[in-house]
Amino acid sequence: MNERLRKFLPFIILGLIVVMFLAFAQSGERTDVGNSLSYSSFIERVEAGKVRSVTMKGGNITGTLSSGQKFNTFAPEGANPTPKLRDNGVRIKVEPVEDGRSVWSVLLSWFPMLLLIGVVIYFMSRARGGGAGGAMQFGKSQAKMLTEDSRKAKFDDVAGIDEAKQELEEIVDYLRDPGKFQKLGGEIPKGMLLVGPPGTGKTLLARAIAGEANVPFFTISGSNFIEMFVGVGASRVRDMFQQAKKNAPCIVFIDELDALGRKRGAGLGGGNDEREQTLNQLLAEMDGFEKNESVIMVAATNRPDVLDPALLRPGRFDRQITVPNPDVLGREQILSVHTRQVPCAPDVEVRKVARATPGFSGADLANLVNEASLIAARANKRVVTMDDFEKARDKVLMGAEKRSMVMDEADKELTAYHEAGHAIVSLFVPGNDPLHKITIIPRGQAMGVTMALPEKDRYGYQKMEIEGRLAMMFGGRLAEELIYGTEDITTGAGNDIKQATELAQRMVTEWGMSDRLGPLNYAGGGDQEVFLGDGISREGQVSEHTARLIDEEVRRVIDEAEERARTVLTEHIDDLHRLARGLLEYETLSAEEAQAVMQGQDISRGDGGSGGAPASKPAASVPNAGRGSKGEGREGGWDPTPQPT
Repeated sequence: MNERLRKFLPFIILGLIVVMFLAFAQSGERTDVGNSLSYSSFIERVEAGKVRSVTMKGGNITGTLSSGQKFNTFAPEGANPTPKLRDNGVRIKVEPVEDGRSVWSVLLSWFPMLLLIGVVIYFMSRARGGGAGGAMQFGKSQAKMLTEDSRKAKFDDVAGIDEAKQELEEIVDYLRDPGKFQKLGGEIPKGMLLVGPPGTGKTLLARAIAGEANVPFFTISGSNFIEMFVGVGASRVRDMFQQAKKNAPCIVFIDELDALGRKRGAGLGGGNDEREQTLNQLLAEMDGFEKNESVIMVAATNRPDVLDPALLRPGRFDRQITVPNPDVLGREQILSVHTRQVPCAPDVEVRKVARATPGFSGADLANLVNEASLIAARANKRVVTMDDFEKARDKVLMGAEKRSMVMDEADKELTAYHEAGHAIVSLFVPGNDPLHKITIIPRGQAMGVTMALPEKDRYGYQKMEIEGRLAMMFGGRLAEELIYGTEDITTGAGNDIKQATELAQRMVTEWGMSDRLGPLNYAGGGDQEVFLGDGISREGQVSEHTARLIDEEVRRVIDEAEERARTVLTEHIDDLHRLARGLLEYETLSAEEAQAVMQGQDISRGDGGSGGAPASKPAASVPNAGRGSKGEGREGGWDPTPQPT
């Protein structure tokens, strides 16, 4: 509040001066001379001897009556009351008329210009006071120094990434007891780079360092260095290190380093001279001609592939600390941290929730706990139950239910057969993840969702599993074709086809799963970023003949998956009908309920038939890289690429 008041104080004072100036000017021009008389009344009183004295100033006449009362009047042009005043014994005083405007009038006319000059002088004085800041303080560093009160995060608040936390704790130990490391000739790394997917806790780790370290801590984002004025970024880097050296030993944290440290000359992200000058200055300050012995740099990015190699050499960012998505034990620890302030029911098992959420990042788990709390609060519960966590997980994975959307019976039936087709293929084609839930209630952007989730963390996938997934993707479209005919198929499989095409392309061009093309990478790579509409970089890398072979192999993989799904649906057509009818009746079915419906068994529900019971096994999430937006008839995203380790 004091800082904000200090910024606006000059303008408040300037406004008060303006108000006082105008009020004083108006009071100076106003003269309190008593009653105002008409000129004829004034002449009558003069002739009657009731006027004692007058003061004449041009046409303005002021004076005093015999009774002592003051008055004023104005003589018309050409009138000359002097003879009558002299004849009636009135004392006359004459004052000269001022030539031109008054001083106040002149000042008022010049006031806007004077105000503008004052504002310019004020900002110029601020700029001079900024030292290295330059004009208007554009070159002043935007780094914020965290105070003791703002350092609330501790290492105890960071869970699930023990290896990364251990390396960062070493910085704090060095700052507390440097002799422990120096007696053996060791030096603390000058820079540490936190690398990992979004939401894994990189910024939280930096906040924990700030909370644990007993030294000044500066924080800034990489985008704060980039401005439209050339040289401003480099000036800000210099100023930041000057502030850091004054407070040494200290830690400087740069978030989103890729906004500042992209490769020079690559033309990525709108690179220009200003960006390169800023990066060059950062490189020189970190390990240039003058050594920085007491400033430790910590930075975070989720795009290490675009960083300039000069940033990553020893002496600058000596260590790259990978902050991956947590495993099951890490997720359990993270959930324990986030549920400390949440009143949970006795049936809530954090371990079970952790097993049910592989691929979730720390931010995903925090969002899951928050959604469960909101769901419980809407139901006026006093504690959060396990059912709330399951509903929150489904909402995060599949989107919120849209029960208000109006669908006629024909649309519901078509959606039921589409989702039943996905489920049948998932159940009877080997390699697919266990079925979790089927629903024809619109969720997110999807009209219906079939969710198949792994039971454990996955770091790679077999060819059989990918082929089973491809077959499942075509189950919805083929179910529509078998029931309604080829002329009545819908656009609901558009997203399924897109996913299947991309997956087949990666099998052929990246993972060497084609016998005709062999274990070669045809998808490009390196620094070249030439993307075609199908996601494959071919320009200048493969011949026309090879490109034709790639298309043929992708077509073959798709055709085989489609034929496999068609065979399964034809063999289990009765199960398809029963499952579709069950979806029309219950709208949402768990894996257990889907099996019971296909066997002709009745489903007993205590909730009146709405919603779905939890699966028999803890449901698991797909890897986070594929859990994006939902499409029509889509089961949820999926990306078989191993997660960073």
